[in-house]
Amino acid sequence: MAKILSGREVALQLNEQLKERIRVLRLKGLVPSLCVVRVGEDPGDISYETGARKRCELTNAGFRAVHLPGNVSQEELIGVIRSLNEDPGVHGVLLLRPLPRGMDEAKVVNSLLPSKDVDGMTDLSMSGILTGRNTGFAPCTAEAAMAFLDHYGIDPCGKRAVVVGRSLVFGKPAALILLGRNATITVCHTRTRDLPSIARQADILMVACGHAGAVGRECLRDGQIVIDVGINVGADGKMCGDVDFAQAEPVVGAITPVPGGVGAVTTSILVRHVVEACERI
Repeated sequence: MAKILSGREVALQLNEQLKERIRVLRLKGLVPSLCVVRVGEDPGDISYETGARKRCELTNAGFRAVHLPGNVSQEELIGVIRSLNEDPGVHGVLLLRPLPRGMDEAKVVNSLLPSKDVDGMTDLSMSGILTGRNTGFAPCTAEAAMAFLDHYGIDPCGKRAVVVGRSLVFGKPAALILLGRNATITVCHTRTRDLPSIARQADILMVACGHAGAVGRECLRDGQIVIDVGINVGADGKMCGDVDFAQAEPVVGAITPVPGGVGAVTTSILVRHVVEACERI
């Protein structure tokens, strides 16, 4: 049976570390603060904002939110972001996406300063991951996956890592971060031929393809570390990942559950980025 890599356990350790770092900053008169910008009333956005607010409260970080109507103009939204760029009391800005149809999302996102881009949205943040420089931050979901490796003492150096998915939110940044940690990387996607034979070669398998149970027994082998980033609703109405957990657990060495895995750590990483942005000052 696989070892279950608990997101709650990872988050608890991160939260304790964050409380201490924030305590030290507060003694210096600095309160690391996050601002969430939400356009419209999407339930998923509201849920994520609530989770971010609770994590800030738990760790004693500052929190504020800007709520804009769904029909806000692109110019007004960019104006809000620019005002937050200039606000010394805000160290990190999270713009909830996707934005309403008709907006140039790239233009809006890139109006944010990379130094306050705590979820790796801007082009300069992504270039920072590519070059290894501290320009902005990596997306929180990709960093959350790495937090599991760190917490459980899994060193990717010299290992074969396969990432299933090539999004800018997870697949591409995760591959670059793993490469920076000296893993040998293969990125798979919808056009990959014979995914199972490639996935079985992985020592570390990270999956974020957006399809419930897309990775099953045929993709797995004994001893693998499996990080399942997917969040889906299965045919039974229950939350599940992109990996078929029932097929994977008897085979692999360790696996993150869904729910209770990577998603449980993401907001802790978000607050960690806000703290790092404050510390860089």
